[in-house]
Amino acid sequence: MEQTFMKTKPILPLILSMSLPMVLSMMVASLYNIVDSYYVAKISEDAMTALSLVFPVQNLINAVTIGFSVGANAVISYHLGAQDQRRADAAAGQSIIYNALHGIVLTVVCIGIMPFFLRLFTTNRQVVDMGVRYSRIAFGFAVFMAVSMSMEKIFQAAGKMLITMVCMMSGCIANIILDPVLIFGLGPIPQMGIEGAALATGLGQVLSLLMYVICYAVGRFPVRIHFGVDLLDLRLTKKMYSVGIPATLNLALPSLLISCLNIILSGYSQVYVLVLGVYYKLQTFLYLPANGIVQGMRPIIGYNFGAGEYARVRKIYRMALVLSACIMTAGTVLCWLIPGQLIGLFSTNTETIMAGSAALRIISMGFIVSAISVISCGALEGLGMGSPSLIISLLRYAILIIPAAFILSRLLGATGVWHAFWVSELITAIIAYGIYHRKTLSYESADN
Repeated sequence: MEQTFMKTKPILPLILSMSLPMVLSMMVASLYNIVDSYYVAKISEDAMTALSLVFPVQNLINAVTIGFSVGANAVISYHLGAQDQRRADAAAGQSIIYNALHGIVLTVVCIGIMPFFLRLFTTNRQVVDMGVRYSRIAFGFAVFMAVSMSMEKIFQAAGKMLITMVCMMSGCIANIILDPVLIFGLGPIPQMGIEGAALATGLGQVLSLLMYVICYAVGRFPVRIHFGVDLLDLRLTKKMYSVGIPATLNLALPSLLISCLNIILSGYSQVYVLVLGVYYKLQTFLYLPANGIVQGMRPIIGYNFGAGEYARVRKIYRMALVLSACIMTAGTVLCWLIPGQLIGLFSTNTETIMAGSAALRIISMGFIVSAISVISCGALEGLGMGSPSLIISLLRYAILIIPAAFILSRLLGATGVWHAFWVSELITAIIAYGIYHRKTLSYESADN
């Protein structure tokens, strides 16, 4: 089969060939996040605050649709490695149907809860109004984004990373171009304000989906998406959800974390809430490219695991860890050298820039060591071990950092929240390394 290169090609060139297209597309996605927030900040600081408060729910939608797609990716990769084409095709079909249903449910529920959700964190009517207006449009495109995510992971499972890169980048670049046009108006297009930012995001997602459909229709693709009787194969469904649910929770946990930290920080000043929102926009420049490494690694690990190439799985893990650590090192250096300029992209307020600069320097102390947790989670998902991956994310985003933020904020004020980031990253990394090696050794021993 076409995918046999995954177990024959040298490790470093293989990971780079699979990951670099995703790293590049993730960097463009990061740029879209930054540009989107940059233009929203030009509307007003209230608009940027509204975007920060909407982010946890927006991240939840992404988490559900991407997380389930990760489960499908693991199942498809495994069956391709095991030379079981029928089940790989069936898993692809199930992924499309189920994720479309996820998108419909999320659209209805999330739009309905937004007014109440926003009032949990602010009494500013302007912020609430802007957040509701943005979310109604942005969340209305959840179905398109959900199906697009399924297509992305299907292509990745088959090793078609260049196609994925082109489709993802087309949507992100369209979003970047449309942002100023729709937000501020150009020619016959009226000024739409924060609704324009939401519409630009949605139209970018629609374009990405169209690109995937076209590439699938005109190309010779190793996985065929079927909607026949195999859709009733409950064993495949169970496998996808067994990985997809933990992956969803992994991705959704930052939403819980941000909401909890917003509650703590709002007790000190609204400035810190804005700083946290800006940080989560900026950190996409690190964690999305690192996620590109994970996306390139995940199908390779799944394929080799399905083929019984356990020694190769270990080498893939180590190489991905080194590459991710390099990305995190670059981010740490930037946060120490130019934190004021980074925060200044989103605010001209001197108090906000000073508070944000201090926050970036402290939080970045945990970037490099976090590579262990990021790669371990991704590798475990690729191996179909969703539960241990979830344990790592729970430690990283809830069990350790939330209590640490609460305690340290009582001792150090708002600065204690920033210290909680690197403390929890360090402890989680130690535990994650142990979990990954214990789980992989137990599976190899059972197979032997």
